[in-house]
Amino acid sequence: MIRYWLEKTWVQNAVLISLAAFAIYYCGWVFDFGYEFKWSMLFTRNETYGVVMGAEILKGLANTVRISLISSALALLLGTMLGLARLSLFRPLRATATCVIEFFRNTPLLIQLFFWYFAFPAILPDNAREALFSIQFEFWCATIGLSIYTASFMAEVIRAGLQSIPKGLLEAAYSSGLSYFQVLRTIILPLAFRAIIPPLGSEFLNNMKNSSLAMVVGVAELTRHAQQVESLTFKGFEATSAATVLYLSLSLIISFILNGVNGRMRLDTAPGRSIPVLVVGALLTPFGLIRRMFIRPVTRALRARRRAAAQTTYTPLAAMLHQLGGHAARAAVLAGKGLFVALLAGLLYSVGKGLLGFQWHVVFENLRSLLIWHFPNGRPDEMFLGLGGLAYSLLMAVIAISVSFFIGLVVGVGRSSANRVFRIPCLLYIELIRGNPLIIVIFWVYFFIPVMFGTTLNVFWSATWALTAFTGAYIAEIVRTGIQNIPAGQVEAAYSTGLTYLQAMRKIVLPQALKQMIPAIVGQFIAIFKDTSLAFVLGVLELTFVAQGINNRLMIHPMEIYGTVAFLYFICCYSMSVFAARLERRLSPEKVSLRM
Repeated sequence: MIRYWLEKTWVQNAVLISLAAFAIYYCGWVFDFGYEFKWSMLFTRNETYGVVMGAEILKGLANTVRISLISSALALLLGTMLGLARLSLFRPLRATATCVIEFFRNTPLLIQLFFWYFAFPAILPDNAREALFSIQFEFWCATIGLSIYTASFMAEVIRAGLQSIPKGLLEAAYSSGLSYFQVLRTIILPLAFRAIIPPLGSEFLNNMKNSSLAMVVGVAELTRHAQQVESLTFKGFEATSAATVLYLSLSLIISFILNGVNGRMRLDTAPGRSIPVLVVGALLTPFGLIRRMFIRPVTRALRARRRAAAQTTYTPLAAMLHQLGGHAARAAVLAGKGLFVALLAGLLYSVGKGLLGFQWHVVFENLRSLLIWHFPNGRPDEMFLGLGGLAYSLLMAVIAISVSFFIGLVVGVGRSSANRVFRIPCLLYIELIRGNPLIIVIFWVYFFIPVMFGTTLNVFWSATWALTAFTGAYIAEIVRTGIQNIPAGQVEAAYSTGLTYLQAMRKIVLPQALKQMIPAIVGQFIAIFKDTSLAFVLGVLELTFVAQGINNRLMIHPMEIYGTVAFLYFICCYSMSVFAARLERRLSPEKVSLRM
């Protein structure tokens, strides 16, 4: 009976409206939060400080947008170069690109920012250090660090897009007489970027959310301004709510633009007339006019000139000069390779020399603290017998991924349901969590949920529950994708045998979908292990916080401390990455790799 009525759309809408009205009534009039809301502080002038707090938060938004735009452009350029280098036949270049990508992908962004901010200036000469500090060092430290980190992920996306292009197309392009750079510019990159816009869009979104970590190196971006407003007015709920709304708005705007770009560039169907496509088309109209009026006539003239030159009969002298030009080009390429090998050898020599000059006794004296902190000799007030460091980070990650798997499974199945009563609440949970940086979720769990419910959470459990809620939203999307990859005919056949929705999911759909989801879930475990470093902001004794404490005590050995921490994170994450890659190869059909 209930199932019959819930299948009706108007009943579903009525249930959702009733639930929303009950939540608003209960939170607004029945439940006593013990907190006095004052939303007017966001748009009225503060008499004490003489500023409008909402305007201060908007200043942080401007810095967030600035960091995101610059770092996204740099990351796209660097990621394209690294992605191409990963497919190069020149082994030293390919190996270098692989090492750079794997290192930066498998270490937390927070550790990288600490390295650029604390350790990197320490190895520079005094004059170079002074020049570095005179050019908005904090801003550019955060921007460059974020660019390199995002580029390492974009490089793999771009490499996958390049390898998706049929090998025969590349051979046909070379057989027509086109050079490497002509093939790259006119055929390979345009086709690859059309195919990778959705995953590339996800990296742009992640880059914007990761810009919130710029606060740890002193950049006054959105999260930092929201925290400053909270410290000045003691109205953290309102300030963090404003930051949450602004982050969600940025995420929606980026998604809107990327959907429009994807709609215009899709090859499988004609460009749609959806609102995102129309808006992006309107934004690109001035560039189209410039292209038609200036760029296209120039390119036509150059092509005509090349065709005329190709039809011209070479004199013996011209033919000899043309042949010499070809030899000179090959010699230049060979010289470039030799120069690259020489630079690489010089870099490796410098790294080896630096490692020999390390104060290794500092590393070994503090290695136990970095691994397990005081375990098992901790104080009575310390959790888990004084456990901390790397072991604490692993424990947080294991708890978060274990619990979030079941959350993601339930929410993912609900998100895939046709019934609005289940789909819309799950959708709201996913978009609300995924649209905000993890650091904002951590602040909500630690600072405001205890205020709302009159309880107190330990910093360890606050960070762990925040990681769990955050990871659950991402696993829910992995589950939804896995369910959608199952042929619809199997679901229809299950229904025709009399199975209910839940029975079909449990017995037919999920067993097949989980096999496809395993590599992605392992990848999410790697991400959440790196994200445990953000518990640093709450003072959790995980690896990053312990390293920061040791560095503050020693003061003069940041390279040794942060280098060791980066190495520990890399070993753990790279081991899991190798395991995930083996799972993916085992569960996916073999594909021919493209070599350029």
